[in-house]
Amino acid sequence: MDHTKKRENVLLGIWGISIIATLGSLFFSEIMGYEPCELCWYQRILMYPLVIIYGTALFKRNVSIALPGLILSGIGMCVSTYHYLVQKLPVLKEAGGACGLVPCNFEYVNYFGFITIPFMAGTAFILIFVTHLFLLKQAKGE
Repeated sequence: MDHTKKRENVLLGIWGISIIATLGSLFFSEIMGYEPCELCWYQRILMYPLVIIYGTALFKRNVSIALPGLILSGIGMCVSTYHYLVQKLPVLKEAGGACGLVPCNFEYVNYFGFITIPFMAGTAFILIFVTHLFLLKQAKGE
């Protein structure tokens, strides 16, 4: 398999991750009726454009136009990590209670005792960020 096809497959994977994360957030809010907190909205603001950014890069077969996706996913990692810590660390849990209409420390889901919505969003951001770095490294090696 040539390098161009590999790059397209990796871009397709990143795009798929962003679509799944976007649809997951919409599922929780629109179908399950979970009202997003303030930090959830920030994560959505950072995730939703990734569908368009990586979709466009895939359609045009040009990784370089997806650089904003790397920046947004990097910021998203930080926001998701902070949000997860607000939910899980007692010292930050108090600060998250005054987050807005829905407290940022509230956990709608808690699968296996640690998988919350910010955890899932953070995992998606990390996967996108690391995979994009892999694409850049691969392109630099050519």
